[in-house]
Amino acid sequence: MKRILVALSALAAGIAVSTPAMADLQLATAKNCMACHAVDKKLVGPSYKDVAAKYAGQSDATEKLVTKVMKGGAGVWGPVPMPANAQVSVDDARKLVAWVLSQK
Repeated sequence: MKRILVALSALAAGIAVSTPAMADLQLATAKNCMACHAVDKKLVGPSYKDVAAKYAGQSDATEKLVTKVMKGGAGVWGPVPMPANAQVSVDDARKLVAWVLSQK
């Protein structure tokens, strides 16, 4: 019985640790971000790992990227523009950007 409780505790801890990352992946999927981006490879837009690397250490990265998510942009990653995302609230944009910047 004790082994089962220990195993269940370890499983619950693992789920608790992985849930925030999964929740933001789910948000990115729900907001159609994954139609153009992937975590670890370029699709239409850059991978999230590439974005995180490019903006690492920049104090204004969050605000730059929140604006880009909301209003769109062009020229940073090539000729294909990123469209504005009216379906994404400011709060959701901040969650998405925090998640993107945490990718390693």
